[in-house]
This record gives sequence, structure tokens and C-alpha cells, in this order.
Amino acid sequence: MRAFVFPGQGSQKVGMGVDLAAASAAAREVFQEVDDALGQNLSAIMREGPEDALTLTENAQPAIMANAIAVLRVLEREGGINLAERADFVAGHSLGEYTALCAAGAFSLADTARLLKLRGQAMQAAVPVGVGAMAALLGADIDKATRLAEAAAEGQVCTIANDNDPTQVVISGHREAIERAIAMVKDFEIKRGLLLPVSAPFHCPLMQPAADAMAEALAKTAPGALRVPLFANVTAAVVSDPAEVQRLLVEQVTGRVRWRESAIAMVDAGVEQFVELGGKVLGPMIMRSVADVSITSVIGMADIEDLAKGL
Repeated sequence: MRAFVFPGQGSQKVGMGVDLAAASAAAREVFQEVDDALGQNLSAIMREGPEDALTLTENAQPAIMANAIAVLRVLEREGGINLAERADFVAGHSLGEYTALCAAGAFSLADTARLLKLRGQAMQAAVPVGVGAMAALLGADIDKATRLAEAAAEGQVCTIANDNDPTQVVISGHREAIERAIAMVKDFEIKRGLLLPVSAPFHCPLMQPAADAMAEALAKTAPGALRVPLFANVTAAVVSDPAEVQRLLVEQVTGRVRWRESAIAMVDAGVEQFVELGGKVLGPMIMRSVADVSITSVIGMADIEDLAKGL
């Protein structure tokens, strides 16, 4: 069995999609459609930067999605690969969940771009700049990270945002609490705490205003039927009912990304091959979480051609 997975924020870089767009009309069409849907020249920011514009959450989220869907469209059109026939499951990390749903046919490309733009804006607006922060805990498993977060909170928000793999957990919340946690890592036998260069504290209760905004947006642009079932971030379980998908996408804004558990659950469901489209971020996390699986990262034309031959 095979799962197609889609990366989240942090995988953006200036120049993303350039080679693909040069090589394939299918990719160019994706970038044009996203530009048209957003009423902005996002593809130019992806191509040329500046980096701080691409890193802005409201640009990074649709850009990462567009890049991954461009890879998928080229694979489908030029590689003759139909996702619905070749994938048993899809999953995505945080914003990547929207990409996965677009790939599975639950959202159109234009709607996915608009939802992610709004999601980025709503997440940015939920907490004043400087009030929140996130940190990666390296050499931390979920138990150590949970104990550290509880100890550092001191009445403020300090919670697990991403359980990425057995060696990396991300915490999110009030900046002071996150800084306390970083200062305390050694007490909990955690190797390092690293403040992340993000503009808001994602996946924690401080994001409730953004969750409310997404609930409203998703009520107007509800997901349709999925051609391929999704492993959802907040449950690490399979979902295919559109109403349930809608509810979980709202919950995901404040909830934990259970990526390690999702990888384990997919393997338990029979997945032996993971294909990451548009990045090389999730593969290593999956490798650290489960054994005896094959992982393929697909970014450029050569990767697409190799995968098309191998499927």
C-alpha cells in the first residue's frame, strides 16, 4: 500500500517550482491558477523572493501547496499517474493537510489557495506579533516534551504543537513560557530547545480566533467527496466523510499535529511506501518513526520521471 504525503510550513524557499515551471506547461498552469485565485503574483514571489515576503505565513501556505500540486499535476499529466488509482491514503503536515485534500479532490485548486491565504492571515492576526512563539525540542520524545511544557507554562499557554517524530517535538504558546521551556531543556534530558523563526504560535489555544475564522470560511467552502481517504493531523486516524474533514480542519488550527502517530497508523493500516510531493521534510520524520518502509521525495522533473517509472 502507498501513501502520498504533503509538506508543511518551513519547506518554502525562493526559487521553488522554477525548474518545474520551465519544464512543464502543467506546472505553469497550476501557478497561474493560484495567482488568479488570489489576485496576486504569488508565483513571482516564489520565483524571485524577497525571502521575507515568501516567509510571510499568508504567502508561504499557498506557495507550498501550489508547489506540491504542481508536482502532482506534472506526475498525472506527463507521467500518466492517476493519484486515486495509485494512492491508498493521503496525509499532510499542518497546511499540507489542505494540499492532501486538494490532491484527493475534496477542494478545487483555487479554493485551496484562497482557504490557505485566509488561514495564514487569520493565524497571523490571532496573536499580536511578539506575544507568541514556537520552539523545536531536539532529542525530545513526547513524554519529555509534555513534562517540560507543563513545567514551563506557569499559568500561560505552553503546549505540544507538533509531535513530529521520536526525536523532535515542537511546542507553542506565550513567548515567555516558550523561553522558560528552552532554558529548562537540560532538566528534562532534552538535547536542545530552538526558537523557531515563525511569526505566530501555531497549533495552540492562542489560535482560537483563527479557528473561528476557518470555521466560517469552511462553512462557505465545504470539502467535497474524497477520492482517497485522509489520515487527519488531529486524530492520526483515517477519515473520508467530508463533514468530519471540515470539523477536523477547524480543530487542527488549535490542535496538535500528530505526525509521528499518523506515520505509525498508516503503517499499521498496511502502508509500505510513502511518496512526499514537493519537499524532503516529512520523509526523514517518517523514517525515524517507523521501520521497513520505502520513502520517495519528489520535487523536480527527474524525480517525477523516476517515480512514474517505479509506480
